[in-house]
Amino acid sequence: MPKQSSSESYVLRRRWTVADARAAVAALSASGLSLAAFARRENLQVQRLRRWCERLAREGRRRPEQSETPRRVPEVVEIRTRPAAAVEIVLRSGRLLKVAETIDVATLTRLVAALERA
Repeated sequence: MPKQSSSESYVLRRRWTVADARAAVAALSASGLSLAAFARRENLQVQRLRRWCERLAREGRRRPEQSETPRRVPEVVEIRTRPAAAVEIVLRSGRLLKVAETIDVATLTRLVAALERA
């Protein structure tokens, strides 16, 4: 379900017009967010936004004389995250605990306390 708090008409529409798409792409460009982050924030489908970015970019290359001011279409960049590295912790008991570097501190604290009691 689309995000209702946004005042942008493209968020509320099931099908976009070219004007809706231009508004969404302009908002994406102005946001400074990645395509995926913007889509998540606006509760939009990433593929829809990506297709419109590409379509508007193609149209801009085909007919530059028709637009009064050139519109900037954001470059689609895919960011891939690397898997979290393993961190080794030697407990007072001499046991070796291996966890991902992204482990929640509270979870790690409970885990260490439980292993030290055992």
